[in-house]
Amino acid sequence: MPPLTNTRHILVRCPNWVGDLIMATPLFECLRKNLPDVRITALTRAYNARIIEDAPWVDAIIPCEDKSYAGILKTARAVKASGADAAVLLPNSLRAYLPVRMAGINSIYGYRRGVRKHLVKGPLPARDNHGILPLPMVDYYLELCRWLGLALPEHPEPSLYVSEALANDAGQLLKKYGIADRDMVIGLNPGAKFGSSKCWPPEYFARLAEMLSAQWNCRILLFVGPGETQIADEIMARTRAQLINTDSDRIDLGLLKPMIRRCDLLITNDTGPRHYAVAFKRPLVAIIGPTDPRYTSRNLEQTVVLRRELPC
Repeated sequence: MPPLTNTRHILVRCPNWVGDLIMATPLFECLRKNLPDVRITALTRAYNARIIEDAPWVDAIIPCEDKSYAGILKTARAVKASGADAAVLLPNSLRAYLPVRMAGINSIYGYRRGVRKHLVKGPLPARDNHGILPLPMVDYYLELCRWLGLALPEHPEPSLYVSEALANDAGQLLKKYGIADRDMVIGLNPGAKFGSSKCWPPEYFARLAEMLSAQWNCRILLFVGPGETQIADEIMARTRAQLINTDSDRIDLGLLKPMIRRCDLLITNDTGPRHYAVAFKRPLVAIIGPTDPRYTSRNLEQTVVLRRELPC
């Protein structure tokens, strides 16, 4: 009998990174398609909630706090109150396991890695001669569905949804920027929450903006995340191109969805907004630094990856 046969309510502990959460959306869709009558609750970092709040495969969202013992207790109480009777853990950490187990859920599924090998039910990660085999995260998450006996989608693709209210908010912001429906819009995303090792230098983005303006009659949006004001200011100071600096508007992860959907092209470091463009099937140039490209090597039909292999 498949493990989830008698389950009424599944809790999914979401990945912490924005890109990983978007690459996990095929898993949510797989759960919903196979288990249409089961309630699905997402347990996610509060800042990520707006990414998935409009999705049809989530019935409820619980904000996750597990960076302190008090946060773990608070999260455990919220999970217990949800009434979930099974959980699927997408992060591989013990921290992801603790509040779910403390909430009294016994049927906990996830990859059996590290100390968690003896605590959860699920597959062992695929390995080669060098250790755990790097898989595209879309496939990595869907392997949990395969282990659970679910039918996998034939062509899994990340997906995001935009509510009418969110689309209207984006429309008002684009109107403020003077962007018309007929305008060609290019987005530049020069930051990365992971840190500077993922970031193409600001002076390169500044020069790129000039080259784009010379090549096309386009409007260029400079997307700025939390803590990236200095990067945006440096680009603005170094370029002669007419950029629209979105920093003062504080575009959050929800409003970012319709803004990137509006772009005819996005040029970005290897960070969360890259995966927005993939989900909305927008043309994309991804500039990859130290990360292994095998983890994101799916759904690249409209993506150009720029990367140089270095011995370090």
